[in-house]
Amino acid sequence: MPRHLILIPTEPERRALGPHLAALPPNDAAVELCGFGIVAAAARTAQLLAALRPEKVILVGIAGRLDDRLAIGSATLFDSVACHGIGVGSGPAFIPAAALGWRQWPGDSGDADPGVGDVLPCAVPDRSDPDQASLPRERLLLTVTAAAAGPDDVNFRKAIFPEASAEEMEGFAVALACRLFEIPCTIIRGISNTAGDRDKAHWQMEAPLAAAADLVLRLLEGEP
Repeated sequence: MPRHLILIPTEPERRALGPHLAALPPNDAAVELCGFGIVAAAARTAQLLAALRPEKVILVGIAGRLDDRLAIGSATLFDSVACHGIGVGSGPAFIPAAALGWRQWPGDSGDADPGVGDVLPCAVPDRSDPDQASLPRERLLLTVTAAAAGPDDVNFRKAIFPEASAEEMEGFAVALACRLFEIPCTIIRGISNTAGDRDKAHWQMEAPLAAAADLVLRLLEGEP
């Protein structure tokens, strides 16, 4: 069984990442698609975890920045991931599930499992490790059920999750599947565009995915 399971949402991302990740030992890392969006990513991740039983999971792909803290073409780790879109209403009327008192996973009955609300921690390197302390990291990634269509969507999301610096559509789903299997989940995203900008002429793919792959390799090189 592979020690690491590297998950990539889409085939175009996998094609771009493939040459950069080719140096990974095949007996140490399996590279698989998890699918696009929260439903496919949750279901496929659970299927792969049950079959492969890896020690660790790394989700890698692109994301849109929610503000200018992140440069397009860069890549970063995230300390935690939040879910936006599960709740009530839409736009400025949206209320997240946790604010309504609904847990997305209530926890197993009969134990101390606190369940899962709208935010999950990610597995990140120890800041005291000198080999890992320089890896770029942000506090919060936002997983959305639909990408921002314009600045208003971005503003609504930032009002609820002000610490979020980027949005994508799989991270929370993968992290929740890993949480249920008690497997650490690390999320690395390359910044391809500004969230809400739907003109793909302004988007980048190669540079952010190359940066994300480099971050994967640096992360694994620093592991014991």
